[in-house]
Amino acid sequence: MKADVHALYGTGWQQEKARYEEIRAGFEAFFGSSSGARYFSAPGRTEIGGNHTDHNHGRVLAASINLDIVGMAKPNGTNTIRLKSVEYDRVDELDITSTEPDPEDYGSRSLIRGICARCKELGFTVGGFDCFTKTRVLKGSGLSSSAAFEILVVTVVSCLFNEGKIDPVAAAMIAQYAENVYFGKPCGLLDQMASSMGGVTAMDFKDPKNPVIERRSLDLAAYGHALCVVDTGGNHADLTDEYAAIPAEMKQVAAYFGKEFLRDVDEGEFYESLQPLRAAVGDRAILRAMHFFDDDRLAAEEAQALEKGDFEGFLQRVRASGRSSLMRLQNIFACSAPGEQGITLALAVAESLLKGRGACRVHGGGFAGTMQAYVPLDLLDSYRAGMEKVFGPGACHVLSVRGVGGVEVEL
Repeated sequence: MKADVHALYGTGWQQEKARYEEIRAGFEAFFGSSSGARYFSAPGRTEIGGNHTDHNHGRVLAASINLDIVGMAKPNGTNTIRLKSVEYDRVDELDITSTEPDPEDYGSRSLIRGICARCKELGFTVGGFDCFTKTRVLKGSGLSSSAAFEILVVTVVSCLFNEGKIDPVAAAMIAQYAENVYFGKPCGLLDQMASSMGGVTAMDFKDPKNPVIERRSLDLAAYGHALCVVDTGGNHADLTDEYAAIPAEMKQVAAYFGKEFLRDVDEGEFYESLQPLRAAVGDRAILRAMHFFDDDRLAAEEAQALEKGDFEGFLQRVRASGRSSLMRLQNIFACSAPGEQGITLALAVAESLLKGRGACRVHGGGFAGTMQAYVPLDLLDSYRAGMEKVFGPGACHVLSVRGVGGVEVEL
């Protein structure tokens, strides 16, 4: 898929020109001539509904956003991939003659190798290429910079070697495989699918090999609101164990009922079994299962509310989802660092600034990073000023929904 820069960025293209030129100059500095090189883009994502439901085959609502990662890439005629990001000093260089997991791989190298491995398994062609990137997706912020990076790499492989034939659903599954198997993070499919699909999508992962994906419309300006995320300054880098505990505990509950995933457990039977469950799995696992049942239902109801144009009904469910994440899912701060509660503080400040209007909730994986709010336009300036007074200049980001996912960019 290709997208013209004006369609991709609209009036913001003038601000993007400098980044594209920096990417071209960086490519030439590290890899030589940019003749024949092409630009690619993949967006970050915002989770709208379904907090930690996807990994247990639940329902979610998500959207790609206007913050993206952009890369310039071209084949180099070898079996070596070389990728340089502005944000890191190193150049990732890996030989993909073998795509077996390499214990010396780290971070982005693991993801690149995993993507190539899965593409090969699915019958797609992979080859060596050079790529230079720069991102505007906030790292460690819950906007899924990792999924954006993964979808960018899949898009490069698709367009350079496969005539763009890797469709968005396959691209998301390839990216998830790389993160699960090669990077070792047991994520669901929400992040990758939202980045790959573009726009607002309601997703049902009851059958994750054949997810049900439906488009939704969310014109916040028409409803007199803005979508904001506040970067509280936390970092996700050392929180893999905290994230991994959520699906693990949910699956403990499912296993009690002879199932692998909570989506297949009867909710009524679950509530009838709370007393013996306490002895079997512990209280936190039970609470997290309660959250799954609640947020799985709320995500579907949010999508239905948007379909009907019932924005107030949508906001009511966003608030309910936020309460469930706070009380049941308990992903507002990390138990390993109880003194760091940026998200909890941001939610408390947001409630004060919103004065009972709009809605706010933890955003994404949680524990550190961002919180999300739907802010009435007449409160936007005071909301942003109030949040940045606490969390610093530039901490509050007003997002817009991007209509396309991973694409080749035409200048």
